Amino acid sequence: MGLDSVAYFILVLISMKKWVVAAKRADFARIGEKFNIDQVVARIIRNRDIIEYDDIDEYLNADLSSLYDPTLMADMFIAIDIIKEKISDNKKIRVIGDYDIDGVCSSYILKDALGSLGACVSVEIPHRIVDGYGINESIVERAREDGVDTIITCDNGIAAFDAIRHAKQSGMDVIVTDHHEIPYDLDEAGNKRFRFVDADAIINPKREDCPYPFKGLCGAVVALKLITALFDDYKEEDPVGYRNLDTEKYLEIAAIATVGDVMELKGENRTIVKEGLKRLNHTKNVGLKALITKKKIRFGEIKAYHIGFVIGPCLNASGRLDTAKRALQLLEQTDESKAALIADELDSLNEQRKELTQRGVDEAVGMIENGELKNDRVLVVYLPWIHESVAGIIAGRIREKYNKPVFVLADGEECVKGSGRSIDAYSMYDEMCKVEELFLKFGGHPMAAGLSIKKDDVDTLRRRLNELCELTEDDFVEKVIIDVPMPFSYITEDLINQFSLLEPFGNGNPKPVFAQKDVSIRFAKLVGERKNVLKLKLADQNGFAIDAVYFGDMDHIRSQLGDDFENNKMIQSKKISALYFPDINEYNGIRSIQLRILDINVQKG
Repeated sequence: MGLDSVAYFILVLISMKKWVVAAKRADFARIGEKFNIDQVVARIIRNRDIIEYDDIDEYLNADLSSLYDPTLMADMFIAIDIIKEKISDNKKIRVIGDYDIDGVCSSYILKDALGSLGACVSVEIPHRIVDGYGINESIVERAREDGVDTIITCDNGIAAFDAIRHAKQSGMDVIVTDHHEIPYDLDEAGNKRFRFVDADAIINPKREDCPYPFKGLCGAVVALKLITALFDDYKEEDPVGYRNLDTEKYLEIAAIATVGDVMELKGENRTIVKEGLKRLNHTKNVGLKALITKKKIRFGEIKAYHIGFVIGPCLNASGRLDTAKRALQLLEQTDESKAALIADELDSLNEQRKELTQRGVDEAVGMIENGELKNDRVLVVYLPWIHESVAGIIAGRIREKYNKPVFVLADGEECVKGSGRSIDAYSMYDEMCKVEELFLKFGGHPMAAGLSIKKDDVDTLRRRLNELCELTEDDFVEKVIIDVPMPFSYITEDLINQFSLLEPFGNGNPKPVFAQKDVSIRFAKLVGERKNVLKLKLADQNGFAIDAVYFGDMDHIRSQLGDDFENNKMIQSKKISALYFPDINEYNGIRSIQLRILDINVQKG
């Protein structure tokens, strides 16, 4: 079966997942020839909705020169003038961040960069339990008592009306740098009327009046844009005196924040992560070195995956279970032995976080399966006992299981607090705005949100969200997009090497998915101490055999192949459809092509 057959693969509905072939058309041969890439790679790029040749060239070859001018952001020049004046007058500047990975990275970038300019700068990161999210009046009051003249927020502040009003009334200047949605009211016609805090400068690409071309930046990159514009301004005034100012050293931090905050890896974000990973693999940051070493990640092989699933969770863990200042201290550390101790602490906290998360997931699933929640289109799960810091992670796991919007709520010190995770068809922030009178505080994105609510209003929230929900059953079926139906015989080491041109993979730029039907299983064996890895020998319909490995849900495999599939000769007579990604397995110096199996489905008939 050739690669040109668009209708080659039949839609498969299994475990509430629909396998769908991407059928986007283009002249793949011409694209491949022009950019010296395989037609399969050309297809994958087209499937990412990258169509024009200039856009393909940027996708394949973008570097720092392709990043947008930071002065395109609204209020950027105002912020620069304020900061330069405060540095010149030796006024106290306080950076106020947030307790998650984006907030910590934003805080580090601003503090380190302003410090390099000689600013009298300090950082305050709210405590999740004591302070809650972002800047508040008590944090402002502490700043006033410390003689702070100017506040710069990062990764927060866009909705902090009371706190920023208090800061202004206390005689402070305020610069907001943020990336969250701008709060709004709906008029009688349903039109949005945006509300802005009373800050001296508001730098947020999501402002409707902001001409900056790319809106999907994380908070740390918004902070980096401010620092880049500020450094450029100093260099323009005195090229010799400020020639050592360097923003590139912050790219690895910005990359960590971008991946850790699950931003879409498109446009500037993908370029920043791509360039940041180059530097992270040779980082000079003592704290990051210690954490990478602790987690036994090989330098030179660090990918976006390691940020999202290894490094990022450790940096996030301190803000969840202790104080995010520990993560900030790691980034700032210059002593190797002290950095190693902090890395150990963060790793230990992350292990605790994993245990709490699993307990919460298990209880949430039990509540859904054994109660009324299972029939809800929007899941509002109230788990009073859980640590509020893991509510978002639990919500994400539940969203993955049921493919529904999920809010997980927990008892805070004074009210119920929670986090939400959504699906593509449901804009969580917009839906929350429809019931904003129920919240004490809320904010977020279409795909995620945070909230505070009175305990008595929890049931009302569940009822109202479901009454207003317009999702259909089809929205709850997870769609797995197949990039290319590809026979095993087409796979070569050169093709696999070309896949690196598509990296970094992540949200918005997923790892390619390939498929083949009419596959025979010639060998299957569970390996590993816990028998949680499946080794396979597969053959496609042309008889081309290849090694494969599966690390997924073994209960799903047994549901497909039978409980005793290892010893059951009958599986050799079965035909399966397989989703896979090819890679290179290297063992004892021998390299061989191996498939990473993503899912299988036994074909009927």
